[in-house]
Amino acid sequence: MREVVLETPGDFGEWRRAARSLLADGIAPEDISWRGGGEGASLFGEAAAVLPPSGALSLPRELVAIAERVICYRDAAVPARLYRVLWRALQDRRLLERRTDPDVDWLMKADKAIRRDVHKMHAFVRFRRLGEDSERERFAAWFEPAHRILRLTAPFFQRRFTGMDWAIVTPDARAIWEDEELRYGPGGTRDEVPESDVVEDQWRTYYGAIFNPARVKIAAMRAEMPKKYWHNLPEAQDIAPLLAGAEARVERMRAVAVSAANARTEKWRKRVTDDDASTEALDTLDAIARALDRCTRCPLYCDATQAVAGEGPVTARIMLVGEQPGDQEDLQGRPFVGPAGQVLNEALDEAGMDRRRLFLTNAVKHFKFEPRGKRRLHQNPTAAEIDLCRWWLDKERALVRPDVIVTLGGSALRGVTGRSATIASMRGSVHELEGGTKLIATVHPSFLLRLPDRDRAAKERAMFVADLIRARKLAA
Repeated sequence: MREVVLETPGDFGEWRRAARSLLADGIAPEDISWRGGGEGASLFGEAAAVLPPSGALSLPRELVAIAERVICYRDAAVPARLYRVLWRALQDRRLLERRTDPDVDWLMKADKAIRRDVHKMHAFVRFRRLGEDSERERFAAWFEPAHRILRLTAPFFQRRFTGMDWAIVTPDARAIWEDEELRYGPGGTRDEVPESDVVEDQWRTYYGAIFNPARVKIAAMRAEMPKKYWHNLPEAQDIAPLLAGAEARVERMRAVAVSAANARTEKWRKRVTDDDASTEALDTLDAIARALDRCTRCPLYCDATQAVAGEGPVTARIMLVGEQPGDQEDLQGRPFVGPAGQVLNEALDEAGMDRRRLFLTNAVKHFKFEPRGKRRLHQNPTAAEIDLCRWWLDKERALVRPDVIVTLGGSALRGVTGRSATIASMRGSVHELEGGTKLIATVHPSFLLRLPDRDRAAKERAMFVADLIRARKLAA
């Protein structure tokens, strides 16, 4: 009886070296005893020296790939069972096709369990921020996978979070990405990772906002998010209250009257010809709005609900120019009424500016989006689309004749100036446009919404308000 000691359970490289040596020597599976390094030696076992194989071994590539995953399966019998499959595959190249074979059936079920566990680890690892070191953010996560899969999953997190230093600690091992190097170490305990950080409150708020009580299927939810993972997820503490209140929330939703469909969504069925549109004199803001609704200068009109013209008094001394309408703006036909608009309204209040005295518009007048299921995901307009729509923006500027224009984002900056420039290169200074109008460049309010770091978000918001205050003082 040959005895093989594996010091690190789940280490494919260590098991492969031993298996190749034994296969090359022609040692049958029943003549081998496999054990872990922490187990006592067998009474009659003869220690097997792991030597390089004397000849080349040819195994199906698919089997080697499966073996690399299945060696992580948490079962002491795995090394022996895997070796038996390899031994048989040397004599039967089509072994994997025999799915009713007990060894193959076990192999496929174990592989499926490993792949599912890998998927769950990708989905349910939650990093906690530790701080910054050498200008790189540092994070740590605790996870308890069902199997020894850390070496299979760590490269995924390396590719996804290259720009920060992180550690993932499991009971079996830990993976550390630091100084552009991925290394592994011994397992640890949950106490080594902080229980929470500043980002989790934001994540829990987001999770509660997207929780749809009308579509709750508890069995399906638990199948995709088993309860054994809940104690490591920050949103898990909200699941029970959300489920408990789901039925009441659905009833409240049913009690709300259904809003009427937007009458303008079918506008293309009765669009007038371009010749008719061109006969109207564009000498008022209302005339521009009516003509905009018939605009076909670029393909964006095909999918948008309606064009969104500028809003505000023709006597406004300050004009705010954004990128393009969002989902809510496209439905309501008004600029800055969605989430970014709410951020802008709050910033205007802080800056002492009355929105009703400002003229708000966009560089592009139609909503550009990509359909994703029932959602419409914002897409940035191209330079060509911005340049085509600049004709309308110039018409609005010619009528309003503002003293100060504030561009919100890079697209707005190109729409006003006709050239591409970074916000960083233009921000902080007052620029003069043709005709004496002053230009102040700043970020778009949606940029503030996307910042996960609270400290940076507060700093950027203060800078945004300061830009608005500079515009107010300049106009005064």
